[in-house]
Amino acid sequence: MLSEHTIRVIKSTVPVLEVHGEAITRHFYETMFTAHPELLNIFNHANQKQGRQQAALANMVYTAALHIDNLSSILPAVRQVAHKHRSLGIVPEQYVIVGTYLLQAIKDVLGDAATDEIITAWGEAYNVIADAFIGIEQDMYTEAENQTGGWEGFRTFKVAKKVQESEIITSFYLVPDDGQPIASYEPGQYISIKIKPEAQSFTQIRQYSLSDTPGKPHYRISVKRERGVLERPDGVISTYLHDHIEEGSLVELSAPAGDFTLIADDKRPVVLLSGGVGLTPMISMLNTLVNLNENRTITFLHASPNGQSHAFRDYVDSLAKRNQGVKAYYCYTQPEDADRENEYFHKEGYIDAIWLRQVIDELDSTYYLCGPVSFMRAVYTELQALGVAADNIHYEFFGPKASLSPASESV
Repeated sequence: MLSEHTIRVIKSTVPVLEVHGEAITRHFYETMFTAHPELLNIFNHANQKQGRQQAALANMVYTAALHIDNLSSILPAVRQVAHKHRSLGIVPEQYVIVGTYLLQAIKDVLGDAATDEIITAWGEAYNVIADAFIGIEQDMYTEAENQTGGWEGFRTFKVAKKVQESEIITSFYLVPDDGQPIASYEPGQYISIKIKPEAQSFTQIRQYSLSDTPGKPHYRISVKRERGVLERPDGVISTYLHDHIEEGSLVELSAPAGDFTLIADDKRPVVLLSGGVGLTPMISMLNTLVNLNENRTITFLHASPNGQSHAFRDYVDSLAKRNQGVKAYYCYTQPEDADRENEYFHKEGYIDAIWLRQVIDELDSTYYLCGPVSFMRAVYTELQALGVAADNIHYEFFGPKASLSPASESV
């Protein structure tokens, strides 16, 4: 428990963190990686270069300070990050390293404004927050290892099959190299894959949603080849998977993780909304919902540039034809002539409230949303314009946690 004095000191830093948060986290990562380059084996280098990791950490520090007198209110966010940490293999000793360099970054960036009183208070607060993460993650490690087919750390899997699903998305069917059973998972969860590409100094870990029905003897991930745009380079791991990982290749996986899953006791109609490769967890959810045979409406909405980039279209269409309760609609931003001729899509441009109201029969549904952040922010705004309650919209980020509220972007 933190003292009232410590809580007051932490809360007094909230305005400063709102202004200088990202400067602090940028300096933090720079100094920590310089002193501990081995941690580059864990962190996503692309997210570092794009500033997403720095922004996510700044937002977490700001939120912790804002709610320091009621940390239980941020437990859902803590659990979401803890899932990612367990999947990456984060250990308690690394929290000590992070705490040391985070406090130093606060002092370096704020200078004389970071008094001894402030640094001491933040040291106490960090220890409390770190202990919460460590405790939750330890429970997750134990659960992952002790479940049927579970394991500790990373386990060797073999690529049993590699299937090109679209111009930019390829599926990999992964089976355990030891021939033993594998852990089941909830539709919407992901695995971490650890790879050391040739000519790279460090191993790299990426998290990919599981895109198949749970309960099968394999895991399937469907990976988009991330092509560089402007100053952003091609995705290192996605490119390596597409170009160098073939049937028979071995990769290392951690057990399934994540809290973006179907709500088990919710029997309302379901709307699955995805953009680009964000459809991967939605395919798993769609398969599961169909198998449950609960006689409720399932609306599958997907946005893609065009038919060449659209994965699983024929599969989803076949499900919709075989199941009266499933309806599928597609929105293309850059349709090609073949898309028009074959009537591959239902709307050109972007998803908006008018179209959503036309294709969703019951607005009082449960919504699951996944895709690029810009896509999710836009769709989230359109859903709210229709009066959909925020509590009915559940979403997943590919990468560091962010917010769908435009007001949060300054944090």
